[in-house]
Amino acid sequence: MSGLFVSFEGIDGSGKSTQARLLRDALAAQGRDVVLTREPGGSPGAEEIRRLVLEGDPDRWSAETECLLFTAARRDHLERTILPALTAGKVVICDRFADSTRVYQGVSRGDLRDAVDRLHALMIGREPDLTVLIDMDPATGLSRALGRQGTEERFESFGAGLQERMRAAFLGLADEFPARFRVIDGARDVEVVAADVLETVTAALAAPPGALPPDPRSI
Repeated sequence: MSGLFVSFEGIDGSGKSTQARLLRDALAAQGRDVVLTREPGGSPGAEEIRRLVLEGDPDRWSAETECLLFTAARRDHLERTILPALTAGKVVICDRFADSTRVYQGVSRGDLRDAVDRLHALMIGREPDLTVLIDMDPATGLSRALGRQGTEERFESFGAGLQERMRAAFLGLADEFPARFRVIDGARDVEVVAADVLETVTAALAAPPGALPPDPRSI
């Protein structure tokens, strides 16, 4: 029995983490077995790497070093959390996955997309079944992200220019991988966005294994 692997992507402050939690709650209320996880993180070893890459000075790591750290965290996360849950037939909801590395390190922090993809093919070899991209105006997202006043603000510290490049890169990935990406407008009430997300994921759960329903916007 195979489960469904759903990732959430978006710029900082887009509301994707909130939507991932709301989706988990909605599916659990339907009686589904759901695992909510995140990247970097999601396993003990990956959580240790998370602290290394998300805290501290913005220039702490080069983009190349970040690629290696994120790939190491993702491999541990995949082995210890994601694959066992999918094998058990659970729905796995992941707050960020490989597309974030393609955007942050592969495009926005350096011209490393080819290296990111090669590392992914070598060490991960798995894409989500469905990727929900919560789209958001970069200025609004950055304001929200900085308003959290947490310790994990290393990437937010790069400023609005990076957020704008990231948004463009995420939308570019949605065009590159239309079979698994669904773009949802995050600039609406949380409940309205959540309803769209639930409808999208419910349709994916009802589809035959390995086949997502077409994006209604493309019909």
